[in-house]
Parts: sequence; C-alpha cells; structure tokens
Amino acid sequence: MPRRYALGRADEATHPDSMRAALSEFIATFIFVFAGEGSVLALGKIYRDVGTSTTAGELVAIALAHAFSLFAAVSTCMNISGGHVNPAVTFGTLLGGRISVLRAVFYWVAQLLGAVAATLVLRLATNNMRPVGFYVTSGVGELHGLLLEIVMTFGLVYTVYATAIDPKRGGLGTIAPLAIGFIVGANILVGGPFDGASMNPARAFGPALVGWRWKNHWIYWVGPLLGGGLAGLIYEYMVIPTEITHHTHQPLAPEDY
Repeated sequence: MPRRYALGRADEATHPDSMRAALSEFIATFIFVFAGEGSVLALGKIYRDVGTSTTAGELVAIALAHAFSLFAAVSTCMNISGGHVNPAVTFGTLLGGRISVLRAVFYWVAQLLGAVAATLVLRLATNNMRPVGFYVTSGVGELHGLLLEIVMTFGLVYTVYATAIDPKRGGLGTIAPLAIGFIVGANILVGGPFDGASMNPARAFGPALVGWRWKNHWIYWVGPLLGGGLAGLIYEYMVIPTEITHHTHQPLAPEDY
C-alpha cells in the first residue's frame, strides 16, 4: 500500500497481529543481543586481561557474531513484524509512513525488553559477568562518536529500505536479512575501535541497564535515531517514486481491525 501516516486505532493495541508482531520483535532482539553481547563477554573470558583494548582478531570475531546473529534474528521475524530488531529501524519506517505510531511504540517496548532480558540471562549464565555495553574509547570525543553512530545507522537503515522496502527491490528481498547483517558487521569493523558501533538503541540499552554502565549512553540513542530517521526520509522521498503502489516493510494495521 502507499505510504501513509496514522496514530493507529485503539483496537489495534489488542489485535492478535499486533501481539504476534511485538512478540516476534522481542524474541528476535533477544537472539541478537544475546549473541552480540555474549560474544564480547566470551572473548573477554578467553583472551582479555583487565585493562587491555580489543585486538584486531577480537574485533573481527565480534563483527561476525553480530552479523550472523542479526541475519538470523531478522530472518525469524521478517514475515511477522517486518524484521526491525532495532528502534532506529522502527523510527525510520515510522517517519516514512510505513508503520503506525501505536505499532511503533509496541515495537520499541518489545525491542527494549528483549535486549534487557537477553542481558539478564547472559549475566546469570556467565556467573555474574558484568555486561560491557558501549562507550566512547579514550582519545575519541563524544561528538565524534555521535557522528559515527549517525553515519553507520544511516547506512544500516538505508540498506533496510533498499533490500526490504523498495518496491523495485525484486529478488533483493530474499537476501535482505543477509545484507542487513553484512552492513552491521562491516560497520562494527569501522566503528568498533572508536565507540563500539552500536547502531541500535536497544542493543546499547540492555547492557547499560543490567551492567549499570551509562557513560556516553546518550550517544547511542541520539545518533541511531537521527541516522535512521534521515535514511528513512531520504529513501522515501528522494528514491522511492510516490506514484508506485507497493508492499511495505511492515504494513499499517488493516482497516477492518
């Protein structure tokens, strides 16, 4: 259907489709954060002495863990919720008119709860290892980290639009989860040494809450939301022809709800 903007109807909040979509976002985000943060803790357990920085090999392993797990997470929920697994992706699709405000709020709550649940389980399963989360490394300013998050999340959400939303995507839709996983892994190789390369407020929030590490945390909300929103607006209004009727990443609730 064409893009349109809506707050969402009251009965959408209790409709089974909304519940299924929110549940799928919760589980998918749990899968992604568990593997992503878990890879950081695992490498710390195996290799890292206290106070040393991430090595090149560890960075590659972390990037691969995030790429693989996001590919799996998006694949598990793409046909149910649209495969957002990220509040910034949801924000981009909201600004693009692909999802109602009410559905977006449902997704945000599910994504944040999924991230917190995954980190809690990790802390329990690793004998109370404190989650690492994200922070700007020494010698890198907060504004530099903010710019990195904006640019990296722009690339992520632009990739989501190009492979999962664009009506001209054709066969690209089948590789959307793979492309989304690849861009996250590639961006971690770029931004990891500087600010950890979150690109996902939920991915940052879960470890920050459970590990109680809030240093520079605002960057991992403002940056991804700005980058994701900008990508959604640019792709919607400068790339997708307005006259084409097309399928959406996550449709608004049907009119007969």
